[in-house]
Amino acid sequence: MFEIKKAEFVKSFDTVSKMQDNKIPEFAFIGRSNVGKSSLINMLCGNKELAKTSSVPGKTKLINQFEINDNLYFADLPGYGYAKVSKKERSIFEKLIEDYILYRKNLYCLFILIDSRIIPQKSDIAFINNCGENNIPICLVFTKTDKYKGKNVDENVKLMKDELKKSWGKLPHCIFTSAQTGYGKIDFYKFINDALKCWE
Repeated sequence: MFEIKKAEFVKSFDTVSKMQDNKIPEFAFIGRSNVGKSSLINMLCGNKELAKTSSVPGKTKLINQFEINDNLYFADLPGYGYAKVSKKERSIFEKLIEDYILYRKNLYCLFILIDSRIIPQKSDIAFINNCGENNIPICLVFTKTDKYKGKNVDENVKLMKDELKKSWGKLPHCIFTSAQTGYGKIDFYKFINDALKCWE
């Protein structure tokens, strides 16, 4: 079974063309601002200091790349949706994200993080549907499942799935996580393990 034994920060990139590409698969993390991308990466890698976290939305402004076990990459992308940035900066973020998901050749899967504490957001639904229209391989990751009782999480997840069924014939794979408790790490490892077998 796959597990992360080595994780190293590579570099931050302001354009996709500059990113490291050693013909190995890359798994990217994206979601609305402050959904917990960096915290999740740190939990999966067992290193709270690996990816820089912040309580301020819009902190991640570049693509942060990490090399995992010398045979795959993680990429922490800027958040979409609400962020205290100017329209110009937001436009730059959007262009960077678009270039990445459309043209990053070794992107194996895009993990789209969704805050399980709240009802489905229009920005999440629009982004997920856009990925579907462009045939981007995605997996939905519901974060912060420890913050509310399971019933609330189940209700919000059901609402999201019902909304997506309007556009999707078969829904993307889902993983439920908590960066605080480590919940979901095994499911992530299994997903990546199966993905690497397919890559080979």
